[in-house]
Amino acid sequence: MNKIKVLIIDDSAVIRQLLKEILSTDISIDVVGVATDPFVARDKIKKLKPDVLTLDVEMPKMDGISFLRNLMRLRPMPVIMISSLTEDGADVALEALSLGAVDYISKPKEDIAANLQEYSSEIISKVKAAAATKFFNSTLPDKNKTAGSIRKNTDNTINDISLQGSNGKNGSNIIVTIGASTGGTEAIKEILTAAHVDSPAMVISQHIPVTFSSAFARRMNSISKMSVCEATDGQKILPGHAYIAPGDKHLLLKRTGDDFYCRLDDGEPVNRHKPSVDVMFNSVAEVVGENCIGVLLTGMGADGARGLKNLRETGAKTIAQDESSSVVWGMPGEAVKMNAADFVLSIDNIANKLATLVNN
Repeated sequence: MNKIKVLIIDDSAVIRQLLKEILSTDISIDVVGVATDPFVARDKIKKLKPDVLTLDVEMPKMDGISFLRNLMRLRPMPVIMISSLTEDGADVALEALSLGAVDYISKPKEDIAANLQEYSSEIISKVKAAAATKFFNSTLPDKNKTAGSIRKNTDNTINDISLQGSNGKNGSNIIVTIGASTGGTEAIKEILTAAHVDSPAMVISQHIPVTFSSAFARRMNSISKMSVCEATDGQKILPGHAYIAPGDKHLLLKRTGDDFYCRLDDGEPVNRHKPSVDVMFNSVAEVVGENCIGVLLTGMGADGARGLKNLRETGAKTIAQDESSSVVWGMPGEAVKMNAADFVLSIDNIANKLATLVNN
């Protein structure tokens, strides 16, 4: 078995040693080296040819974002950013994902011993998922695509997702529900940037730390014609608005008369996640029924697959992102295996399909 070769880049000797010890516990991972700054890392990348990098955001001589930008331009490869869980750290991590980083993980805290097993499991699974990503394979047909990024539609065929179609039907009572994990922030961006100001309401669960979700919502609001916000409990759901689950709450829906409202739940994680896509999909299936569209995007694991099947069985239309455009085809792949998806589409075709479904 070929082991996953990992290079750790961090200026802290304590963090380097901790990450090395954690990753070395998995027999499928080989930590081939460590680097204290990007310049040392550059030489070790050439010499050691790692499969995955872990990259600290704040380092001497060159910050992690600048190094990542140069790396993706000159030698694209899977990168997991190591970021502090602060608002500034959130903005930096989201910028890194837009530049091509596969995923991010928080810096180990001082009390890491209390949660060492959970942290170890998380970073090992993220390294394995990063090694399995396809966007860094030179045999891909699109040689000009930025590594780790979602493919752009170059023929300008993406339509706005609008409530008012050519047939004159109004889709104001339709709700689009979207779930995602690894690679999902960029995939969600593709859908929101294609959306129109009169698009159906969207409720979104992205696996993301609580300190990142508000920054992610602000970032999406700045680039979308829709009004995008982090969902709050009791908030009325309106057309032209998108509601992103907080990183530490499940997002559910409740109905009063003809109106729908967000309901936040602080229950236990489901499928190891809070927010859980399954929890949201099941709630939408129960409250909205066939008058919704479910979309399951790129992500590691299986969260959302059963929920998407539940949506389909209630009569809702369902979409799963295809393997070729997914950073990790875990969640949507499981949905496809369950026959939970009416349509299996690349990310650059999902916006068009949403427009068609709304109009019809």
